Amino acid sequence: MAQSIINTEIKPFNATAFHNGEFISVSEQNLLGKWSVVMFYPADFTFVCPTELGDMADHYEKLQSMGVEVYSVSTDTHFTHKAWHDTSDTINKINFPMIGDPTGAISRNFGVMIEEEGLALRGTFVINPEGQIKVAEIHDLGIGRSASELVRKVQAAQYVATHDGEVCPAKWQPGEETLAPSLDLVGKI
Repeated sequence: MAQSIINTEIKPFNATAFHNGEFISVSEQNLLGKWSVVMFYPADFTFVCPTELGDMADHYEKLQSMGVEVYSVSTDTHFTHKAWHDTSDTINKINFPMIGDPTGAISRNFGVMIEEEGLALRGTFVINPEGQIKVAEIHDLGIGRSASELVRKVQAAQYVATHDGEVCPAKWQPGEETLAPSLDLVGKI
């Protein structure tokens, strides 16, 4: 049985990303000190991937306003990310770093590597400023994700992190009532 990745610290990595027209170095150190989303996808120049990345690009400004940086990762190279960015209208609107993971090391660190295919599953991870994974969502290759639902999960993770003793119920939205787990609530919800 696999051990949960929740509340574990991100493992060290070094990679090159395409970001704002340049190649930049990215490591686990870039994820510390702020909230981060690491979004794995199988491959550039494919089908479901651009719909997800475009959706994330549409929500990037909202995430940035929440103090969150987004990193997309595939086992393609940073050169391939640039070529895709330059040729696709959908990918061209991306303003977050697109990390190349051609060795699969980062994908393995997060447990999303499909070894026999050399591709990553669709994995989304929300990481707190201390470098701990607070949300982990992994989909099969044919199932796309929703950035608006991710925004809600980040809001809930940030709320719980700053409100000791409170938890967010299903479908919670900012401003709605939370719960304070106690013996008095057992069997009454």
